[in-house]
Amino acid sequence: MKLCSLRFPACISFTFAVALGVFALAVDSTFAAAGGQATSGAQNMGPEDASAQISVIVWLNPNDKAALDTMVEGMYDKSSARYHQFMTMKQLDDQFAPTARQVGVVRDFLASHNMQVSSIGPNNHFVVAQGRVGDAQAAFNTRINRLMVNGRMHRVSASKPSVTGPAAPFVASVQGLSDLRYRANVKPSINFATGAPRAGVSPSAVGADGLFFSAQCLRPPEAQFFKVEGTLTEAIYSGNRYGADITNTKPPNLPSCGYDAAEIQTAYGLNPLYKRGLDGTGQTIVIVDAFGSNSIVSDANLFSQLNGLPALTPSNFKIVTPLGPATCTATNGCISGNWQFETTLDVEWAHAIAPGANIVLVLTPDDFLTSLDGGNIAAIQNQYGNVLSNSFGIPEIILQQFDPAELATENAISEFAAALGIAHNVGSGDSGDNLAVDQSFGIDAVSPDANADSPFATGVGGTSTFLDKKSNIELQTGWGLNFAVIANVTPNPPFIPPLFGGFNSGAGGGTSAVYAKPAFQKNLPGQFRLVPDISMNADPTTGNEIIVSPDGNPADGTFVEVFGGTSLSCPMFSALWAIANQAAGGGPIGEAAPVLYDLPSGAITDVDVNVTSTLLNVTGLVINPPHSPTFETAAFLAQPLENTKRFVSALFQQDSSDWLVITFGTDSSLTTGPGWDNVTGLGTPNGAPFVDSVVTAVR
Repeated sequence: MKLCSLRFPACISFTFAVALGVFALAVDSTFAAAGGQATSGAQNMGPEDASAQISVIVWLNPNDKAALDTMVEGMYDKSSARYHQFMTMKQLDDQFAPTARQVGVVRDFLASHNMQVSSIGPNNHFVVAQGRVGDAQAAFNTRINRLMVNGRMHRVSASKPSVTGPAAPFVASVQGLSDLRYRANVKPSINFATGAPRAGVSPSAVGADGLFFSAQCLRPPEAQFFKVEGTLTEAIYSGNRYGADITNTKPPNLPSCGYDAAEIQTAYGLNPLYKRGLDGTGQTIVIVDAFGSNSIVSDANLFSQLNGLPALTPSNFKIVTPLGPATCTATNGCISGNWQFETTLDVEWAHAIAPGANIVLVLTPDDFLTSLDGGNIAAIQNQYGNVLSNSFGIPEIILQQFDPAELATENAISEFAAALGIAHNVGSGDSGDNLAVDQSFGIDAVSPDANADSPFATGVGGTSTFLDKKSNIELQTGWGLNFAVIANVTPNPPFIPPLFGGFNSGAGGGTSAVYAKPAFQKNLPGQFRLVPDISMNADPTTGNEIIVSPDGNPADGTFVEVFGGTSLSCPMFSALWAIANQAAGGGPIGEAAPVLYDLPSGAITDVDVNVTSTLLNVTGLVINPPHSPTFETAAFLAQPLENTKRFVSALFQQDSSDWLVITFGTDSSLTTGPGWDNVTGLGTPNGAPFVDSVVTAVR
């Protein structure tokens, strides 16, 4: 049996690939010093071939960036006369776009270093140029090395690029020197022992209410006995029980568990909003993804049919491909990167939360950093909608060390959106504190995800969410999972000691090493931006149902599967923010985070792992003669707890062979507790009180 955990780097395979340039905007190139020290996780393979061709994008500073920053700051300060006086695109470009003269200076600089300019971006925001690696190194005062990470070769910049001479005041950042790639923050419900996704079920097996998987994710305590046949060795484990029995073979009670649209709508108190006509009507949720899903329309419409939602038609659902055709194939990274599941989860669950809203799905032909940046800029510049949802990311510290220009560009994109009154919501990531991911790049440090770290974006974290029989939230923890296998193989002899899989997955968060603490977090500790701001259900073990054709071809099979990740919480929150925009009168109400921190009690439910008397965390008694009996405490079975003090654990029979203890609320070094925390932020939105409080706050 192979137990893979995100706390065990040897079991991890993360894919990053080439970044090519597309589109961006005003950039702030000031950064804090890099944190973390190099480790043996990545191998420097020496300098890149100086004669190799490279394409770079040189971003220009806005004309009077200080004035832009001041103006945007005022838009989100209630004491300012500019509060929520958002700009039009024309105003933004007329006041702050770089001038033709500035572009000319940059163009001359590039030509002097043998770099050939191929295009100038709209409104002079960037210049694209090609040349040799050696020329680029000389132009930007850096060295480009090859780095081997998990068997894949990357191109990375050895230091932050810089420009000297007359062009220096006009250049904000340079992209294309490194070849990193975004990852989709989507997680399936899995077999913990193998890491394989749990099998889906045919939609034809529908139950009476459209529900397929059990909604009872946490059941009353019970005891389970395990014995080694022919010996006196035995064990008894008792405590909470997770998920439906594996003998349940018919919907609506299939194991393990998963929620449909009606259950989630009830859980978050959305039905009173719907009764008032507040369902997102008149609003547009903009979702940016790579590759897409070739069957998204048919899959989403079957999802809608089974869940009693309006159909997606050309009048309320559009797909745009601003950078060229985007398709999902087995060879272009879409399937291996789970982007077809990402796209499905984003669209179906944004639609489930705000069924009256329009959706614009912006697809890019790949998941290179600047391609998805380009999708965001196209969405913003075309002003497709008031809410922009991103469910992808990469650890901040990886960009800080290998591609700081990307951090600058991402932050500028979010500031651009904020200036126009567009809310940019970003999933906080699915790897907890990112230690294992960072170590795979040779950085021994924790890190939040970019671009959830931007002070101009709203970071959306995640919870494990347990419902009662009326679909109300019975218990929430921050999403963070540890597990241990306690018995294996019929008739289930116990493992002595248990096989500890450790940390499996959890919502991202933590303290930025790049961005200062924004004004809206003034009451939080420290001096830097803290992530996340808000959260919703994200744990795949308490995940939501989707309808998906995994290879994009319904003829090969369409299934109901259970998924989570902050790729679930982010589109759900984005949809709820679209409802808030509708309730406030239909116009843009801007970035969410500055509003969230001033909402009154009752608008947001604090998430605290407060185990009640009705819950019993799992403990064990092991008898293994001639040794003395051993009592295994709940904390022992939940290890490694790292900084966690309070948690919820449960027995789980994941198949006929394996019994496990799953521990909820154990998110690597991150912790869930009273008030703001680095797993769930302020907590989870509370339906109508949340929307009503937002409307009051933005007036």
